[in-house]
Amino acid sequence: MKLAKKIFSEDGLVLLGKHVELTDQLIRRLGECGVSFVYIEDPMTADLFIPELITDETRIRALKEIRTGFKDMMGASKRKGMTYPYIAKQFQQIMTMVMDEISGQKDAMIMLMNMGVVDHYLYQHSLNVCIYTTLLGMSVGYTKDELMTLGMGALLHDIGKTQISSNVLLKPGPLSEEEYNEMKRHTERGFQLLKDEPNIPLIVAHCAFQHHERLDGSGYPRGIRGDDIHEYAKWIGLVDSYDAMTTARVYRGAMLPHQAIEALYVGTGTLYEQRMVQVFRDKVVIYPLGVMVKLNTGESGVVVDYHAASPHRPIVRILYNEAGEPLQVPYEKDLTKQLTTMIVSVNDDEVTPASAGV
Repeated sequence: MKLAKKIFSEDGLVLLGKHVELTDQLIRRLGECGVSFVYIEDPMTADLFIPELITDETRIRALKEIRTGFKDMMGASKRKGMTYPYIAKQFQQIMTMVMDEISGQKDAMIMLMNMGVVDHYLYQHSLNVCIYTTLLGMSVGYTKDELMTLGMGALLHDIGKTQISSNVLLKPGPLSEEEYNEMKRHTERGFQLLKDEPNIPLIVAHCAFQHHERLDGSGYPRGIRGDDIHEYAKWIGLVDSYDAMTTARVYRGAMLPHQAIEALYVGTGTLYEQRMVQVFRDKVVIYPLGVMVKLNTGESGVVVDYHAASPHRPIVRILYNEAGEPLQVPYEKDLTKQLTTMIVSVNDDEVTPASAGV
């Protein structure tokens, strides 16, 4: 197998270039670096064009800025009256880059994509949530200024985790009750970090404070309800939950995208706003073009297209039969027309229980 796309390090260096032939050793090293899947060259899918929400250059630069800003605050104690005036400019620049690239995609479907960069989960997660939340804000008609504030809130929603002990934050296993309670304090610490920052709107601080609050009062840290939760924090909380559920961690597997969507629907009206969940479902292509999937029929193949009305039921080009044997002549299955056919794994990752993280 040969790579169809480059793999980058956290510093923006090319770890593996396009057309590099993968060996068992390289595949093992990529797994150790946290790369969950790669794009490979295949004549059976050579006609497939995979769009990108943002370019590799913007993605790498944004992650580098996020990493620098977060690390500057990692473990630092926030003394009364102490501010980080450069932080606002740093993250405003990221938002400007992101908005410039996605501004023309208001009416396009949102394609959830692997970041293609080896980096710390917190940084990638922050950028993921920022991009997807901003696109959802565009789709419902927020103004440019509103999008800037919403996007900043999404980008910095987990900034409080820089104040959590690395032993808890990076623990390669489930958290104890005491550790979980410590992790939950990231919402309050994020608010304290941001509320007095020059040039950062107070709403951004409240996004960090409220993104784990839920409609029925079951969230934290204050257990506030309904309209007491800011609209931006509701959007961020929704996307944050989805990204956490669909991301594999050391101590648990990831949900399949359609399972995570169903979990959001189960929480409609109690945890999340119905209209927001509906917008998310209608606008997000949960199985991106080019992703490898396995069906309950035993067949497997690549997602090659989708229906805007049913983005969770894609068109799959079958490359392997039920016995796992490669086909000489691939064929396509439209899952909107075969309703008993289901996706059971993505990139060979079998279904495992998962839940929204903290």
